[in-house]
This record gives sequence, C-alpha cells and structure tokens, in this order.
Amino acid sequence: TTGYGQEGKFSGPLEPMTFSIFEGQGPSQIIFQFKASPLAVTFKLTGETDDIFQIQPDGLLYYSKTLDRETRAVHKLQVSALDAHGNTVEGPVPITIEVKDINDNRPVFLQSKYEGSVRQNSRPGKPFMYVNATDLDDPATPNGQLIYKIIMQLPKVNNVMYFQINNKTGAISLTLAGSQDLDPLKNPSYKLVVSVEDMGGQNEHSFSDTTSVDIMVKENIWKTPEPVEIEENSTNPYPIKITQVVRWNEPGALYSLVEEGKPSKFPFLIDQEGDIYVTQPLDREEKDAYVFYAFARDEHSKPLALPLKIQVKVKDINDNPPICPSTVTVLEVQENEQIGNSIGTLIAHDMDEENTINSVLGYRIVDQTPKVPRDGLFLVQAYSGMFQLALQSLRKRDTPQYNLTVEVSDKDFKTLCFVQINVIDINDQIPIFEKSDYGNLTLPEDTAIGTVILTIQATDADEPYTGSSKILYRITQGDSEGHLEIETDPETNTGYVKVKKPLDFEAADVYNIVFQAENPEPLVFGVQYNASSSATFRLTVTDVNEAPQFSQQLYQAKVREDVAKGTKVGNVTAKDPEGLDISYSLRGDKRGWLKIDPVTGEIFSVAPLDREAESLYRVQVVATEVGGSSLSSVAQFHLTLTDVNDNPPRLVKEYTGLFFCSPLKAPGSLIFEATDDDQQLFRGRHFTFSLGSESLQKDWEVSKINGTHARLSTKHTGFEERVYHIPVRINDGGRPPLEGIVSLPVTFCKCVEDRCFQPADHMPGIPTVGMTVGILLTTFLVIGIILAVVFFQIKKNKGQHNVESAQASEVKPLRN
Repeated sequence: TTGYGQEGKFSGPLEPMTFSIFEGQGPSQIIFQFKASPLAVTFKLTGETDDIFQIQPDGLLYYSKTLDRETRAVHKLQVSALDAHGNTVEGPVPITIEVKDINDNRPVFLQSKYEGSVRQNSRPGKPFMYVNATDLDDPATPNGQLIYKIIMQLPKVNNVMYFQINNKTGAISLTLAGSQDLDPLKNPSYKLVVSVEDMGGQNEHSFSDTTSVDIMVKENIWKTPEPVEIEENSTNPYPIKITQVVRWNEPGALYSLVEEGKPSKFPFLIDQEGDIYVTQPLDREEKDAYVFYAFARDEHSKPLALPLKIQVKVKDINDNPPICPSTVTVLEVQENEQIGNSIGTLIAHDMDEENTINSVLGYRIVDQTPKVPRDGLFLVQAYSGMFQLALQSLRKRDTPQYNLTVEVSDKDFKTLCFVQINVIDINDQIPIFEKSDYGNLTLPEDTAIGTVILTIQATDADEPYTGSSKILYRITQGDSEGHLEIETDPETNTGYVKVKKPLDFEAADVYNIVFQAENPEPLVFGVQYNASSSATFRLTVTDVNEAPQFSQQLYQAKVREDVAKGTKVGNVTAKDPEGLDISYSLRGDKRGWLKIDPVTGEIFSVAPLDREAESLYRVQVVATEVGGSSLSSVAQFHLTLTDVNDNPPRLVKEYTGLFFCSPLKAPGSLIFEATDDDQQLFRGRHFTFSLGSESLQKDWEVSKINGTHARLSTKHTGFEERVYHIPVRINDGGRPPLEGIVSLPVTFCKCVEDRCFQPADHMPGIPTVGMTVGILLTTFLVIGIILAVVFFQIKKNKGQHNVESAQASEVKPLRN
C-alpha cells in the first residue's frame, strides 16, 4: 500500500482528500478504500485518470500503471457514490493525487563542448563564461539540485588550478593564481573537464554528466604604462595629455583615477578613452613625484581587473636661486691663527633637485671690509664654501672684525651672502679664584639632590664672552663617587656647587674638595694652569636616622603543600644604616600559615598548607629598628605551593537524572565524568574506573572511555522498576594513588515520549487516601456526637426552665 489519507488511515468516508505517491512504483497499488452510505452500491471515478487510476465497486481506489511525475505531477480526480439505479448518492468529491519525485533523471549539459576565452590578468572571481545543465527531476527537491565541479585542467602547471567554477551557477572564472600566472606566450589554451551532479553531490546514488571546455588565453592590453616624466612649471596650455596607453581590452569600460595617500591636490584626470591628462603646472619643490591608480569598471561599477599603478615624476628646471643660511654668518678666528687654517664654512641652499646641475653652487668673495692691513686676507673654496686665512695671521689691534660679501651662484642665478669674521683674543690668561679656601660646610646626609651648597668664583682677563674667557669648573680631588657637581653661569662665570647623588654619612662623613677652573679654549703655547686656578673647601656630613634597608624588595620561595609544621620556607635580610638591631615581623598572614623569627628573619610554616586554597601565598615582611626612632620598612614575600596528590577523585557533578526505560529491550549504557581538585598535569588526568562491589558484576559493568570519562552499562535486561544505587570506585593513579567511591543513582521506569514517567510517591507527613477517608469519617462521627449532646442538653435545660418559670409565677411578679 502506498497511499495514506490525511489522518494516516487506509479507509474512511467519502470526502475530499489528497494523496502523495512516489513515482516509479509498481502497478496495481492500493491507495484508499472509500465508505459511502448504505444506499450506495458502487463508486464512479472521473477526472485526470490517464487510464492509470481506477476504483472498484466496493470503493477501493488504486492505480494500475507506474506513475511518472515528469508526465503529470498532479492528478485531479472525482469520486461519486451511486445507488443501484446509477443515481449519485454522494459526491462527486474531489480527490488530488500528488506524484512525488524520485531521482530517475540524470542531469544533461546543454552542450557537449563549450568554448570560451579569457584575458590574462583578468580579475579573479569574475565570470568569463558559463556552462549549463538541465535535470527533469523536481528542482525543489535534492533530486533536481545540481552541483558543478572542475575535475580536470590540462595543462596543470605545478599542480596549480588556474580556473574555478561556481558550483551552483556554472560560472567559470580565474583563481588568484590564474589571474597572476596566465600567459598566452607560455600556454595559449587550456582544456577543462567539468562535471555536473544531482542530489547536491551529497549522495552516492546521484547521477552525473560531463562536458569539455576549451579556453583561449588572450593577451591583456590593460598594462601598467612606463613611468611618465613631466617638466615642472610648464607654460604650455592645460590640460596636457601625458600618456595614452591605458585601454581596457573590450569597449564600454568606465575609467577613473584614485590617488595614493590622498594628497591635498590631485592635478590629473582620465577621459573615457583612457587618456590621462595633467590639469595644471606642477612644482617639483612642492611635490617631486605622484603615484595613483587607474581603474576600469563595468556598467555596475565593479572592477574589470586589478588597477594599474601610474607613476609621474616631476622633472626639475632651474627656477630657484641660491639661499643664504642666515642674514649674516658669523665666524671666529684667533689672532694667532696660522695661514691656511680653516676659519669656518658658509653653507648656502638651493631648492632645485639635489645632485643636478641646477643645484650645484659656487662661492666667490667679492668684497672685504675693512681692507687692513691689506685686501684679500681671506680665501673661500669655490664649491664647498670653506673659508681660510690666505696671506697672514691677524691682529686684533688692527681691527677686531671683518665683513665679507660672498657671491653664491648656480648656472642661472646669483645671490649675495654676508659673512662676519671676528678676530678673538688668544687664550694667554688663566682663570684665577677669588679665594683659595672656601672654608668648612656641614650638611645632613638627607640633603636633597639639586641643592646648591656653595658658590665659587674665578675670573679670566681674556676677551669677555669668548672661549678664552669662559670658565668651566671641575672637582679634581675629594669626591671620587661623584656626589657633587658644579654648574657655571655663562654670563658671570659663577660656579654653583650642587648635590648630585645622595650623601651617605655611613660611607663618608668628611669630604676634602679641590676645585679646578679651566677654559674650554686651549691655552697658548708656554702658558699653563697653576695654583691660582685651584681652590679647596671641607664638607662635613652629619648623621640622620634612616629606616632599615632590605637586601631586595621581593623574596620568593617554593615548597610542597604537604611540608610539616615548623619547616623553614624562606628567610629575609635587612640592615640598619646606623647599625641598630632589627626586629622582623609579618603583615597580611590572613590564613595564619607562617611565622618569622624576629631576630634572624627566617620564615617557618606553623599550620598545614593547602595549594587548593591558595597556590601563591603573599605576605609582607616588616623590618623595624630596635631603639632609635623605631623606623621600619616593608618587603614582599611570595610563597609558591607545589601540588601533592591529596584529593580523591569525585564526580564532576551530581548525576540525578540517569534512567533507563523499562522494560529494557537491550542492554544500555550511561556516561559519567570524574575530576579531582589537585593540579592537573600537562598530560591531563588519567582515572581508572571499576565497580565498587563485586556482587554487582553479574548485572553491571564499568568501562573506561578516556582519562576522565567512563561508561556504566547493564549486562542484561531483567531489571525491576526502581532506583538502583551503583557504587563506582575511581582511582587517580597519583603518587601516592588516591581513590574515591561514588554512588550513581540509576532509575528504571516506564517512559512516555522517551521520558521517564513515575507516579508521585507518598510524601512523609501526608496521609494516604485510606487514612484521609478514615480521618474524615472519624471527624464527622465526633461532630455528630457533639451535636447530639448539645441538642440533648438544650432540651433538658428548656424543660427545667419551664418548671421553674411556672413555680416562680405564683410567688414573684414578672420582671422586665
């Protein structure tokens, strides 16, 4: 039977129905049996029967030939119920037969051979041709879903695919390697074998077809042009075409330029013929080169290929005169300078391109003022600008200053620069201190760095504000560690003695300092520094109480977490600069694990350590001087605890929902996971699993899956409907090994929709149904007894009250 009604039945009343039947099945297949009213004795079938569908007098609908969805996918039928005279009792009722597709048609390419062409360097992923196949099966089902693949490329260079295909559309395009490597000079053509497969290519019973594709490789004329050179500040009319080689392979491309680096101005454009123009004069001194890219796009603004890099160099012309370095260049020469010695250099500049004829500069002295004792006292090197004494040494008494006019020229321009040469006195006078002994000075050792502690002064008789009269001070004796320094005021030659490094009373309490005053300019031959250029002073350093100093600010140690109480785990050391004794203490020992010897600084454990509670234990060590001001300092102590195997295995979670559906049809299994709190090794945990009771081995089995997971399996199917608590022994294999016994509660129960169904159990403290009924009956009985007693008492009281009332009425008046 192949047909089913909407309710999954094979027979029923005559009413509109739809049946879905797979094509290709054998003939004489029953679809449905209709039942009509008692008046009906036969049935009649009309509509699109195609001599396939028939109905028997008893309402049995069937088909006698194999169905073909590709011939007709839906058959519209009508069924009527007739009486013995052929009159319609019920109907006609519409019956729809949907023919469901099976994969009975293979895909077929529209052509047995395809031909196409592609340009070298075309953009990867852009289709240049398509292959197409058809399949008569239902495209809405996997039977008609086609997948394309390239199964062969000839030639295949270096085992690299140059072509790719869209597996759904059949579009063929270049891969990235093909875009870069295709060359018609090496391989002008390629052959591809392309397959198409139905069922989405995911079924071993799918059908397929193949076709061949011949591809010609065409030369790409979309090529990067040679670099362009444009002369700066051209006076030709703009725009000026600079290159015309940018052309796309096919007509209809849209061209555009994109500049690199987004310059402030972009003086180029491209027309739709691919010609590139410069739109305005260029200035090499402003920008000497341009790099931009030419794009070719299709009508949808998508790139047709990779952009071309365009390089434009701006060619220099001599349009810049030489520039003097300053308004006046000042040079100095000593009055005893030898003939030919260098005095200094004038360095002019030219904005034109370096290392070209446009920027080569020449120097020439055109005037000297004054011309005493004679003209031509100076010489300048023609291309370097270096000045030399040309005729004789100079004397300051002749003139203290010369002014030179120098012509600096390139091949087209000339510029006048001015040079002032000062004749300076020779260094024939030594610095002399105003006093040779600056006395005694006392400072505390905590004097701040940079404090000026002394002012010294020497004078020099040479020409002021020259290298011959400038004075530099240095300490030549008494301060080998460099605790002091001297700065010189360039205007007054005053020396300021400052603290450069912290003073240390414990290292040295007295400094006998010797100063030396010198010139940066060397003394002339025959003149030497003597005792007048030296001075002394005595510095006394007083003690200041300082806090103890640790040998290091962070102490680290490592021990096993199971070390015994009283084990030494580390030690610290500190010293007091004044030599006082030190007392050690701990701060921040929140777990109370450690103690420190107040005298030696040794640190011990005083309680069990636990890596799982804290693997890196941090405390502070305090060193306090004994006596004095009781100053203290702090250092850090970090104790790393290494793991030992001290935690037995346990279940990773509480397993409360494990169940099997009863009765078992076949032995089953459940998976559980174990862990422990010790540090996990690099290789991971490796637990072993076994049953915790040998008596359970005939019913249960535990098998290891991996280092942390195991499987609990039943060995048969004969289990009662109840909860079984299965003990499992887990061993961690550590050193020493630890094991734990855990209990897995497994429930055998009846299942509804693969879920365990259990009636609600009787909860403690809640009465059962029988108890409830008994309680209710007892309650009603007690209430009845109470009501009867009350009623009886009321009756008795009422009778007694009537008698008393009658008696009282004879002897007492009535009361309100």
